[in-house]
Parts: sequence; C-alpha cells; structure tokens
Amino acid sequence: EVGLLDADIYGPSIPKMMNLKGNPELTPKNLMRPLKNYGIACMSMGFLIEETAPIVWRGLMVMSAVEKLLRQVDWGQLDCLVIDMPPGTGDVQLSVSQNIPIAGAVIVSTPQDVALLDARKGAEMFRKVHVPVLGLVQNMSVFQCPKCKHETHIFGADGVRDLAKTLGLDILGDVPLHVGIRETCDSGQPVVISQPQSDAAKAYLKIAMEISRRLPVPPS
Repeated sequence: EVGLLDADIYGPSIPKMMNLKGNPELTPKNLMRPLKNYGIACMSMGFLIEETAPIVWRGLMVMSAVEKLLRQVDWGQLDCLVIDMPPGTGDVQLSVSQNIPIAGAVIVSTPQDVALLDARKGAEMFRKVHVPVLGLVQNMSVFQCPKCKHETHIFGADGVRDLAKTLGLDILGDVPLHVGIRETCDSGQPVVISQPQSDAAKAYLKIAMEISRRLPVPPS
C-alpha cells in the first residue's frame, strides 16, 4: 500500500496529475480520509482550497499546514508514504524532517547549472538533518524529435551525473523531456498507467525499482 502526500503548499499539483477532486471526508476521530485513484491514497492542500485560489501564507502557517497533512490524515496501514516537496530548503523540508522519521530522500533536478545549485543545497540539507539521500534523478535529460528521432540535450547532458560524483551519490535514472509525459500529467492519467509499455513509463519504473532497492527493510 502506497500513500502520496503533496507537500507543495503553495503550488499543489498532485490533484491534477492524479485526476482527483473534492474535499476529504472526516472519520469519527475527525481525521481526513485521503482521496484515492490508481490504487494510491493521496492528500494535498489542493483538496482543501479552490483550484485557482492562491495561498498567501507566512512560514509558520506553512509549517502548521504540513504538520496537519502529516498527522491529521487517516492513512491506514501503508508500506510506503511518498512525500512530494517543493524545490529548495525551506519550511516544508524542515517541517517534514522534524516531524516524522524519513527513510530516504531523492533529489530530482534538470541538468543545467542553475537548477543544480538548488539540488546540491537540497542534498546537503538532508544530510545535515540526518536524512539519508538515496540518490539523484536527472529530469528532462534529453529531447527526442518525434519526427526525425534526433536527440538534443536542451538543458545540458550530464550535469546531474557530475553532481552525483561530487557528492558521492548514485544516479537513480533519467526522465526524458517527452510530450507524452506532459500530456498524461495534464490529463491526470500517469504515463505508467496509460502507456505502461512506453519508454517514458519504463524510465519511471526503473527509478522506482532503484529507490526500492535502497530503502531499508522494514521490521517484520
């Protein structure tokens, strides 16, 4: 059983990507029930506000919201809770790392230098708060022209790989810059569900397997 927590308070995107709408129901113990699709229980700030409503909050309010999403949700018996965090090293990352034990962090970055600056800070932050960094994922690694199949490294070729070597971390995989990924995300039909035999889906599944191999074995 897998749960997915959207911890991007200012820009929640999981509701759209997972094709979920509506407000969570409450249990008799006044806990929120996650919304579920594709067999995955999901919770997001996007379920609690209007889709177009901006969230204009200071840090303390963000930290309070993250704590509620962690502790006031009836997740049930999960084998794994995946937490999608915003970029950077701000209140969300600090709140999550202080509130629950984390088995490992995965740093996702595009290969260009500007993005790698934040990726490196993210890895160093998790190390500082004693969260194991399982590895890095290179996002938008290559674009293949759908007509001529020519490949172009729009954001650079090996920036994340070079950073991984510098930090002594593993590369968990590459996600291509592909129109199919964009289309399936926008339609709320993840590519691993809607196009499971595609190269894009296989890239995600490979990364998932690499992450799974590095997670500690839960006590029996």
